[in-house]
Amino acid sequence: MKNLKIHNMEKQKRPIIGVMPLFDDERDSLWMLPGYFDGITEAGGLPIMLPLTADKKILGQCMEMCSGVLLTGGHDVSPALYGEDRLDDTVGCCERRDEMEKEVLKIALEKDKAVLGICRGIQFINAALGGTLYQDLPKQHPSDVDHHQSPPYDIPVHDVNIIQKTPLSELLETDILSVNSYHHQGIKELAPGLEPMAASTDGLIEAVFRPTSRFLWAVQWHPEFSHQNDPASRAILHRFVVASESSVLIYTG
Repeated sequence: MKNLKIHNMEKQKRPIIGVMPLFDDERDSLWMLPGYFDGITEAGGLPIMLPLTADKKILGQCMEMCSGVLLTGGHDVSPALYGEDRLDDTVGCCERRDEMEKEVLKIALEKDKAVLGICRGIQFINAALGGTLYQDLPKQHPSDVDHHQSPPYDIPVHDVNIIQKTPLSELLETDILSVNSYHHQGIKELAPGLEPMAASTDGLIEAVFRPTSRFLWAVQWHPEFSHQNDPASRAILHRFVVASESSVLIYTG
């Protein structure tokens, strides 16, 4: 993996990373998986969970404070975002998150903030930028690849092929990566402006980036579950945190 050097070692403040909240429908409550916070903290960032709101003034103030944004997993992305009706009852959405994340992503792109999407995050980014999704992979994209593993979730269950000469390839310096997987939706048509960085053996796009952004990456797998024992997961989170402060990043190699 490519080495990264960080300047300004005297700098004591960590980059603040705004983390999208998870929502529990039954309990009407916000919650968070510790792996998101632990992974960001270990990578050198300071994670904070943002309030679940679509209020532009509140989100604008939040984004002024944040150097980067982590779009987490969770609910399905509403098909209305990409002009479709809901397939069936297997599609469970949270419109409040969709509305919030549309505004957060809009601000992040305007301000060129670093963005990392995980699971739902890759799906939301693709839909918000003009792509479409498989609403239910078993029905719309049947495959022998295990995209919905059973616990424990930190164990790899399938491989992805990493596309050469992409940022992910340059970071990890490998052609194949074994990943964990827990999702039932996925990218169908790739949004304009996004480029693929990895795909599973059944052809499903598993990682993307946006070349015109300082840093916008998204992966379909779950570094928040695997970062403790997977160097690739730690490298992705570290690259994101470092990219949140562009002045401290240089490439070596």
